[in-house]
Amino acid sequence: MSSKWQRITFMPGTPLGANGQRLTGCGAHIALSREAAGEGMVLLKNENELLPLKYGQKIAVFGKAQADYVKGGGGSGDTTVAYVRSLSDGLEVKESEGKVCAFRPLKQFYAADTARQYAEGIKPGSTVEPELPEDLLREARAFTDTAVVTICRFSGEGYDRTGEAYDGDFYLSREEEAMFRKVLAAFDRVIVVLNTGGMMDTQWFRDEPRVGAALLAWQAGMEGGLATADILCGDVNPSGHLTDTFAENFAAYPSSANFNESDLYVEYEEDIYVGYRYFETIPGAREKVCYPFGWGLSYTDFTLSDYGCAEQDGHFDVSVRVTNAGGRAGKQVVQAYCEAPQGKLGKPARVLVGFAKTRLLLPGESEVLHIAFDRYAFASYDDSGKVQKSAYVLERGEYRFHVGVNVRDTAVLPQTCTLAQDEIIEQLNEYCVPHQLKRRLRADGSYEELSFDPDYPRPQDDPAVLPRDGQYPDENPWVKPGWWANDLPQLLDVYEGRLSLDDFVGNLNDEQLVRLLGGQPNRGPANCFGFGNLPLYGIPNAMTADGPAGLRINPECGVCTTAFPCATLLACTWNESLLYAVGRAAAEEIRENGIGIWLAPAINIHRNPLCGRNFEYYSEDPLVAGTLSGALVRGVQSQGVATSVKHFACNNKETNRRESDSRLSERALREIYLKNFEICVKTARPWTIMTSYNIINGTRASENREMLTGILRGEWGFEGLLTTDWWTSGEQWREIAAGNDIKMGCGMPEHTLQMLQSGKLDRQDVIASVKRLCELLMKLD
Repeated sequence: MSSKWQRITFMPGTPLGANGQRLTGCGAHIALSREAAGEGMVLLKNENELLPLKYGQKIAVFGKAQADYVKGGGGSGDTTVAYVRSLSDGLEVKESEGKVCAFRPLKQFYAADTARQYAEGIKPGSTVEPELPEDLLREARAFTDTAVVTICRFSGEGYDRTGEAYDGDFYLSREEEAMFRKVLAAFDRVIVVLNTGGMMDTQWFRDEPRVGAALLAWQAGMEGGLATADILCGDVNPSGHLTDTFAENFAAYPSSANFNESDLYVEYEEDIYVGYRYFETIPGAREKVCYPFGWGLSYTDFTLSDYGCAEQDGHFDVSVRVTNAGGRAGKQVVQAYCEAPQGKLGKPARVLVGFAKTRLLLPGESEVLHIAFDRYAFASYDDSGKVQKSAYVLERGEYRFHVGVNVRDTAVLPQTCTLAQDEIIEQLNEYCVPHQLKRRLRADGSYEELSFDPDYPRPQDDPAVLPRDGQYPDENPWVKPGWWANDLPQLLDVYEGRLSLDDFVGNLNDEQLVRLLGGQPNRGPANCFGFGNLPLYGIPNAMTADGPAGLRINPECGVCTTAFPCATLLACTWNESLLYAVGRAAAEEIRENGIGIWLAPAINIHRNPLCGRNFEYYSEDPLVAGTLSGALVRGVQSQGVATSVKHFACNNKETNRRESDSRLSERALREIYLKNFEICVKTARPWTIMTSYNIINGTRASENREMLTGILRGEWGFEGLLTTDWWTSGEQWREIAAGNDIKMGCGMPEHTLQMLQSGKLDRQDVIASVKRLCELLMKLD
């Protein structure tokens, strides 16, 4: 018998490390998690070199976040770990090394209060801050003149954050502000540390002169507290740069006005002006930024010189020399932006077209970075016909390039791209047109009125046939043991070249075909169900597992895995090789536990700070999200494990996510909300993609043939498998007809079979989906 699929079929749990050692939760992976954490944290502020702390420096640490450490978000992004190292734990390690001395009574006070909150059912990461005793504050001030204020935040799947002042979690709570004010009154040297998975208010410390330093430590995984202490003590030089714009308040974000307008829809009126595209373009918005996109400080100084830009056949190579001009070893991120002529369509003032990061440079050392991109990187999609309808175009005029360390601190290159006439880069088709979007933002701050149909129908599904959470179809009569002993054709025959896939699938009857396209029962440590499962024909049941912060499996199995930093922190590393390494390490744990498909990475755009799953997503910018997620996908798939890139697409809000209609222009869809997926597909060729729950311009994402078959498969050449998110509201026969192959966590076999046999569902669509399933299974190691 062949060893193909032995791992995912029998799940032996055999250790895959050297000398019989387990890789799951191993020391090397935990060390990688700590390394990634340190590289993605962002030093926002550092006046008078308050950081790093001097050797042996005394500090007083305030705020329950020092004990109530949030390693990552909740829901499918959670992981089961052997331990989590809090900031207090991390500082204790540094104390044992003589590098810092923390005021112990404060640590004891916050540890006790955090334990009390947990006992009372208050969730970790809450905004409930204990009242700071005056005598403890006085004792701390007598101990040292340097204070560290810690703030933590938690969010999860299925709900959104809140943006009300004091009562929400975007701003400080009243208790947190009271603590902060007390510390400010007592201390002249204050450091802020933020343990959060998403954007939050930073104005409270940005302009406060007594706050000399601020570290955005994100949610950094199981070693996050120690990684934070690494940076505070100078053992690691911060090199993270923001992948989002931090505005002065929630109202400053263009999507804030209608984010909570309705549970049934979201109108993307800001159009393509998301994040820095809005703040750097729209009149009056620039002044509302606390920290711009790409921002990040270091403990050393860098200079950029010897700028160059070469073009050949529409391909550009921007070069720049980066020199470490300071006294510490460090890394620097360099970003390239394009400034396009406004033309007829209107453009953002800046669009990121490429980036690169140096290796660790010693003081005085230099490295020449090269950033490559082509004209497609700064083309605009014309959905109005002002230049060429349904095409990516370059309008005539001068395209200027900016290179620097954030969107604002840049040098303008002398080389430009000047066009004497409009150019059509790629002619496409009109897909996913909005019917109920009233208007969209222009570059000058005015709005363009759009065609509006108030009677455009919402999706109508039969609730009687939809699967419910935890519901499974009738027992599959084709799932029987002993498949290796029969004379039927086997999928292994296709894999080893003895039989064509077409001939193999041709042996399956309608019911067998249909049942293969629904999720299958859990086995071993899995809790997200499986793909495949037709043993009579040698089709294995390949298990799936959640992500993206590491392997998430059934916690009752007793296996502890590695919790890597949240996706936003990983994105802030701007380091493709590091993302590849994290993907490879995660895949090793997935393989070792008999899992075939990892439901990660999640790469939706950070449209609004309040999205509850922003910690799972990468950036407000599609190039960052697409490029870095592509690196992680390549790392995972190098180990014979599939990724399922999610959530395709416009899953930018968790409230009523199954029934909320994302209403946006075709231009915004293509330039912003699909562009990240396009880049990932074209650079990494993911084996599976997961469609999202939500509706897009009146059609469910999982039933949207224009998006799935027209754009994803037709225009981008995606050849992999498409799966729904778990327990969608779409009907399976419509999903298959749209190009969505599998319905998870289970299918609707009886109803789908009825639609097939009645002629409403084309058998060729079913066959195509089953073939893609078989092709995926044959890729698994």
